[in-house]
Amino acid sequence: MKRYVSVAALALLALAPVAAQAPKGWKMRVDRSTSASDPDAAGDIKFVTQGSGFHATNNPQAAVYWNPTNTVEGAYTLKAAFTLMKPSGHSNYYGLIFGGSALEGAQQKYLYFVVAQNGTWLIKRRDGDSTSVVSPKTPNEVVKKPGDDGKSINTLEVRVASDKVDFAVNGVVVHSESKSAIPADGIYGIRVNHMLEVQVDGLSISK
Repeated sequence: MKRYVSVAALALLALAPVAAQAPKGWKMRVDRSTSASDPDAAGDIKFVTQGSGFHATNNPQAAVYWNPTNTVEGAYTLKAAFTLMKPSGHSNYYGLIFGGSALEGAQQKYLYFVVAQNGTWLIKRRDGDSTSVVSPKTPNEVVKKPGDDGKSINTLEVRVASDKVDFAVNGVVVHSESKSAIPADGIYGIRVNHMLEVQVDGLSISK
């Protein structure tokens, strides 16, 4: 089970320096582990502008990152390239969020399309404190695993059309859902689980 903490709550917990590192206009919501078998690590999350994109060091906890001005509706393609800098001790997921609303409150909603170092992808939906699986963890050879240098680069896309939503990894569609089942309008951004360091480049929307 995961417990989410807003940026405002973090400040009250004397963790304001974590939020202060985020690029201008961006917010984050921390996802603290309550699992004794998969605990968070000590330290602060770091989310900074780096190169042409963003660099998330989520060794302590998982988090969702977004800019409230980044909203989209109708037909669109959301895309970003994710470089996993090194593998974690077990498979943790990272990738895109979309269809978001009320991300700082108790009624948060969003979907996330993510991949892991073991070559699997996953699509889930968050609604308040609950999550549900849209499509389970699924292996696919198009999901790149870490190479000899420990790094891997995966480009994720959410392609929203009038009648369906396609989910693609490295240009290959790995799953499709009816548009009626995917509330894709809203805020988009990034999710990175704990024990991960990820560079995100080219986060963009095309119509």
